[in-house]
Amino acid sequence: MCFNLSLHSIISINLVPGNLMHLYKMASIKSIISNSPAIDQVGIEERISRLTKRSIKTSSKMDALKMAISMMDLTTLDAKDTPGKVKQLCAKAIRPHESIPDIPSAAAVCVYPNMVAIAKNALQGTKIKVASVATAFPSGMSTRDIKLRETRYAVAEGADEIDMVISRGHFLMGDYNYVFDEIAAIKEACGEAHLKVILETGELSTLDNVRKASDLAMYAGADFIKTSTGKIQPAATLPVTLVMLEAIRDFYYNEGKMIGMKPAGGIATAKLALQYLVVVKETLGEAWLTPDYFRFGASSLANDLLMQIQKQLTGIYQSPDYFSKD
Repeated sequence: MCFNLSLHSIISINLVPGNLMHLYKMASIKSIISNSPAIDQVGIEERISRLTKRSIKTSSKMDALKMAISMMDLTTLDAKDTPGKVKQLCAKAIRPHESIPDIPSAAAVCVYPNMVAIAKNALQGTKIKVASVATAFPSGMSTRDIKLRETRYAVAEGADEIDMVISRGHFLMGDYNYVFDEIAAIKEACGEAHLKVILETGELSTLDNVRKASDLAMYAGADFIKTSTGKIQPAATLPVTLVMLEAIRDFYYNEGKMIGMKPAGGIATAKLALQYLVVVKETLGEAWLTPDYFRFGASSLANDLLMQIQKQLTGIYQSPDYFSKD
């Protein structure tokens, strides 16, 4: 029996009865993995080397810096998080700097599920999204039932977006059916909320695995794919991000659906952020240069972006003491 992979065929699995449905789903998931291309690591690194040598014109740099601010997911995911800290982060998301004119708001504030309602209230009347990590973040080491309950709780509290982590142990064992089913179940639990699927690429060992996990996540229902939790090193890197962007490109060509991308962790400078934007533009095109389809998960990045904007306006660098750390 021959199985042709398509998003329609994956969605239509539930229409197939009994044991045949099980066989059909297994064949479709196997097809996803087998159709993931092998990654030429040398080629990826050479392309990154070429792209990062490109410069942004001075006249366009200010627009690019402001664009990066608008793509920020300001995040606090510490054990010592308090309602006051979350409210302070929300205030910064709304107005990143008091004295710099025309600075856009951040795209989202990302918190733990028990802080969602506080963030939602603080951001009321704005277009800023509330994102919540879930599924036993950052390890993912829990039962599916608990992961689903946590997801539903975050959504009920007002989360617009859910950042889940895949079960890396199952993925690395080759248990792709488990990973696919779990992502699909979390997607269903999200309801109207968007789902970002964190691959934790620093634990996937190879670029081939990054590509397979990207493909699996998108076919299982991800609205965004995300590099990392920020708790494991290495976190986001340009080569890993390029592999994921190429997976998104191929998925769009095959299925006609745009999937978002979020590199997270390890992006601390405006220079590096602008290099990411160049790679996105050259790989996916300008349609992806919007907070709807590209985000930065790196709160420490915000201050360097603001410092660079201030430099563009005044010609001098302002002391980091003038920028809030939360």
